[in-house]
Amino acid sequence: MHNVVIIGSGPAGLTAAIYAARANLVPLLIEGWMAGGQLTTTTEVENYPGFAKGIMGPELMKEMRSQAERFGTVFKIGDATSVDLRTRPFQIIVDGEEALETKTLIIATGASPITLGLSNEKRLWGHGVSSCATCDGFFFKGKELVVVGGGDSAMEEATFLTKFATKVSVVHRRDKLRASKIMQDRAMKNEKIAFVWNSVVEDILGQDVVAGVRIRNVVTGKAWDLPCSGFFLAIGHHPNTALFNGQLKMDGAGYIVTNHGTATDVPGVFAAGDVQDPHYRQAITAAGTGGMAAIDAERFLEASGQG
Repeated sequence: MHNVVIIGSGPAGLTAAIYAARANLVPLLIEGWMAGGQLTTTTEVENYPGFAKGIMGPELMKEMRSQAERFGTVFKIGDATSVDLRTRPFQIIVDGEEALETKTLIIATGASPITLGLSNEKRLWGHGVSSCATCDGFFFKGKELVVVGGGDSAMEEATFLTKFATKVSVVHRRDKLRASKIMQDRAMKNEKIAFVWNSVVEDILGQDVVAGVRIRNVVTGKAWDLPCSGFFLAIGHHPNTALFNGQLKMDGAGYIVTNHGTATDVPGVFAAGDVQDPHYRQAITAAGTGGMAAIDAERFLEASGQG
């Protein structure tokens, strides 16, 4: 029987582990087969406090893991394949075999960017391909960039990127945007933003870094190469919450709904990071809610006489 089980090993999960371990709760953290979360696929991180010269994403996650381990976190490699939140203690199955029981659960499974599925997308991820303008825009000062998408997120990303780029081309498969009118107007009035209508990105060009994209017009069928130094996906994220369908309250997009900090609608279950945050999606905000979740879990155990 565990006091706290944490599912997820990104900034939210590892910060929760640090705080829970320092509270002598001896947390068990299920890492998943992609340990470290999205930051393990990034290169340099320059906006995380405490690293004046920046730090590589994988190195930052390694440091967080070491810190959590130092205070007594127990790590389990593998995936949580099923969860039963209708019984107490909560039941968790790892890799379809091992059964765990816990008094409290912290969900930090994150969210995944929706990608185009292009052959070079994964290969060049972190080398010019990104899904986060606020994370990576700074690296593209004086460069030309491409954003794919037509919703509010795409307009926000494109507008933000004009702070650094000389030009931002927005590629959209239709001839009008899905974004709200205020976001459309803001983007269309920005002299640095150009729109490529009725078009899709068919390939990302470049050997070691992004050098351009291949675009095809869906009306005429014409294809051409558009040079650029960075390619930003802005077609949305999907939270990794399938494991909890039907057991926790979620919003229309599948994000876990939390109240009064990180509490879900099931007492003793808490959610932190991108799995409950469709707005900020930053390492620092994920880490913040991870610490909150651990404190919430500790207080829940004390209040229920289980601490």
